[in-house]
This record gives sequence, C-alpha cells and structure tokens, in this order.
Amino acid sequence: MFNLKQGKELVGLARKAVETKKVEKKFSKDFEIKRGVFVTIETFPEKELRGCIGFPQATLALGEAAQRAAISAAYDDPRFPPLEKEELDGMVLEVSILTEPELIKVKNSKEYLEKIEAGKDGLILQNGPFAGLFLPQVWEQIPKKEEFLENLCFKAGLTPGYIHDKKTKIFKFRAQIFAEEKPNGKIKEIT
Repeated sequence: MFNLKQGKELVGLARKAVETKKVEKKFSKDFEIKRGVFVTIETFPEKELRGCIGFPQATLALGEAAQRAAISAAYDDPRFPPLEKEELDGMVLEVSILTEPELIKVKNSKEYLEKIEAGKDGLILQNGPFAGLFLPQVWEQIPKKEEFLENLCFKAGLTPGYIHDKKTKIFKFRAQIFAEEKPNGKIKEIT
C-alpha cells in the first residue's frame, strides 16, 4: 500500500508526462517496484472519460509504467482523438495501482458471481486472443454482477455467452486509486 504523499508524487509524475510527452527515468525509489497501473483522464467537472490506458501486468517499474500509461491515455486511446494542449487545464488524472491479477478458479460459470466482490474487484476476461479489462471503478456505472460480466464480454469483443465457455478465464485484482480533485489540484485517495 502507498501513502497519500506517494500517491501525490505518482499522480504528479503522470501529469508531467502528459504535459511534456516524455518519460522521466528518475523517480522516487518507492516507484522502482514493478506493479500494474492504469491512468484515467476525465473532463472536469463533467467527469466524462477522455482516455484510460494501462498495464495490468507488473512488467515495468511503477514510476515508468504510470508515465507511459498517462501518455498513452492522453494521446493513444483509440476511442478518443489525441488530447490537445489547450484541453489539459480541463482534465483530471486518476492513477490506479493494481495488485497482481489472480485467476478465479471455478467448476462452472455460475460460481463467478460468488467469487467476485462488486465494488472492489477489477476483472480481466480472456478467451484466446480476446481480452477485456474493467477497473474496480466501473462498478459505479454497472453495479450488478451479471451485467458487469456481460459488458466485460462485450469489451473483449465477445458475446455474453462466452462467460460460460470453458476456454474463458477471468482474473480479479484490486486497485489503490489516487486522483486529482480538480485539474492540477489537490490529490486524494479514492476508497
């Protein structure tokens, strides 16, 4: 777990990366550990999604991963045009530090509903080359477990029936989330 001071520093790294389009190689020793991370960019005050990209697996140092994710969320999210410089002052950044994804072992697909904690678990669904990920924050928009799983299938490019396919694997993870309250503003931890 990271403290608020570390969260502020990490969000600051992400914002600077978006502003400069550069990855700083020097950052706090606390961020040298490898962790999965996602950066979400939203409009302020509307809170409309403007970009969200990250690394679910712990393959990079957290400091580098957060910066790379921030740059990708701002300029490479295929759902949105690249962020314009004049838009930056109207955006808030959120950094989600992920736990290692853990395979949910089930004998049949109905068990997923018992093994997933709504509001807490982020999920990754994989079936062959198809994959989709929802951060724990998505429960705010989709609070019912069945709907959450169906929409995760859609995000992966599959139909909802793939939840029952024996080749489908679902992984769960948790996230520690730090976010700006307003553009370039105070950082808070979201629980």
